[in-house]
Amino acid sequence: MSARAADLPVPDPSSASRCGIGLGFTWEARERVGKTRDKKWVKPELRIHHALALWAADCAEHVLPLFEAKYPEDDRPRKAIEAGRAWVRGELKMTEGRPAAVAAHAAARDADDPAARAAARAAGHAFGTAHMADHAQHAANYAAAAVAKAAAPNDAEAAKAGERDWQWERLTDDLRSLGFPKGR
Repeated sequence: MSARAADLPVPDPSSASRCGIGLGFTWEARERVGKTRDKKWVKPELRIHHALALWAADCAEHVLPLFEAKYPEDDRPRKAIEAGRAWVRGELKMTEGRPAAVAAHAAARDADDPAARAAARAAGHAFGTAHMADHAQHAANYAAAAVAKAAAPNDAEAAKAGERDWQWERLTDDLRSLGFPKGR
């Protein structure tokens, strides 16, 4: 039986850091997350989870050239995307591929170029979808951000909209509400 956040004791602030809870965390915030977290993300059907993971990999791979053009010797984001596809094929357990996602996020932290950084984050979240299906929308959001950051300032919104259209077209109708929870 799982406890609701409201039923849990409120810790004293001095114990927060010992528990790994940041000082900005509140039980009220946890309750809000619990109310808004849609069950479709918690444990989707495997076919849906796989479809979202492949879509996230497609989104990340679509912008990967923005990273690879700046950092051609760094294959960490590409390996995260490949790990996500391997997870879908059943060749890799989620726990075995997690280091690839962590490495892609490390590549993002190492990147000086904003578009490359966002593309690497998209790759990290593409594999992260194996862990939690809602990472798929983060992969897509970072991919759109990468395209916007690579565009000239006056073209950034149009570039982002074009990327979002590309992403939309790659989802089946039944998955669009998952990839685009706030709509197109």
